[in-house]
Amino acid sequence: MATLTDHTIAILATEGVERVELEEPRKALQEAGATVELVGLSTDAFRTFDHLDASGREETPDVAVADADAAKYDGLLLPGGVANPDQLRGDEAAVAFAKAFFQAGKPVAAICHGPWLLVEADVVKGRKVTSFPTLQTDLRNAGATWVDEEVVVDQGLVTSRNPDDIPAFNAKAIEEFAEGRHKGQTRSA
Repeated sequence: MATLTDHTIAILATEGVERVELEEPRKALQEAGATVELVGLSTDAFRTFDHLDASGREETPDVAVADADAAKYDGLLLPGGVANPDQLRGDEAAVAFAKAFFQAGKPVAAICHGPWLLVEADVVKGRKVTSFPTLQTDLRNAGATWVDEEVVVDQGLVTSRNPDDIPAFNAKAIEEFAEGRHKGQTRSA
């Protein structure tokens, strides 16, 4: 397995994030040696969700996205949950933060509803992706080729469908983060 020693990975999330899609990738990244920072809409604590149930855990971001510098990070991870990416895509700083990773050719991993933010950032045109099935029309309308597969890797962009895909998602995300910058990542930015 690839190691991420000397890598700092941002996880961008807010209220309504799917608990397991935040916790399990964060744990895998840390076990691979990465420093992981939680970036939120603010530094106020928020609740994670178990599907539509808000009985998850409380998380406190390390930094607000408006104050975060994408240049500090080696990669970006976008967990899902229905409310989480919907709120993020409505925030200009969150959209700009995500887009900055593509402009710099840095790897990005998005699971479940996480790719919604990538639609808003206008970075999926010409890319092969997967997601939670209800996003396929949005992704196709944004110019992506949507497929129903466990995990898809396209030039530094890793996408998966749902929590069942987390083991494959984590493995590919770590691999892409370890590889570093991808020239093909900038073509959509």
